[in-house]
Amino acid sequence: MAGRNKFELKFSFNSPVILGFTIICFLALILDSVTSHASTNLIFSEYHSSLLNPMTYVRFVGHIFGHAGWDHFMGNIMLILIVGPLLEEKYGSANMIFVILVTALGTGIANYILFPRTQMLGASGVVFALILLSSITSMKNGSIPITFILVAVIYIGQQVYQGIFVRDNVANLSHIIGGIIGAWLGFILNRKR
Repeated sequence: MAGRNKFELKFSFNSPVILGFTIICFLALILDSVTSHASTNLIFSEYHSSLLNPMTYVRFVGHIFGHAGWDHFMGNIMLILIVGPLLEEKYGSANMIFVILVTALGTGIANYILFPRTQMLGASGVVFALILLSSITSMKNGSIPITFILVAVIYIGQQVYQGIFVRDNVANLSHIIGGIIGAWLGFILNRKR
């Protein structure tokens, strides 16, 4: 019939950095299963090893792609997929790569120095960086949004509390460092605007 609108369903690769990050994490988890954790131990987790070993430097970044299992993966990736695309649209893909890399290096190096007997993996430092970055995106004319202060106090405060009083297998320091990096880069990125 003439005049009828056709319904077309289109998909868009709307957030290439966040989608690419998700795909890499998914593939790292599959590879972990296929290699009986060998790939995660070699590439996708950070632990104290010789500075003469080139893989030590790869792991300073690679640890953000590894996850301890599907629940760990889903928890991190769901938050990244919710917050990340909006941030990538606002700040651009290059800035998102920069935020992720700085967070990876910051958390990886801190774990290497401060916790030489601890193996760390996962994207939770990146999650916290994105959460704090998102809470500061409405910064205007040098004023700090009250929502940013509340998010910082609640998220960082919870991690400090858990780091002191709760003994679990969570890298609270990477959450705190990720949040600090996200806030710091948020101030820098918003000043440029």
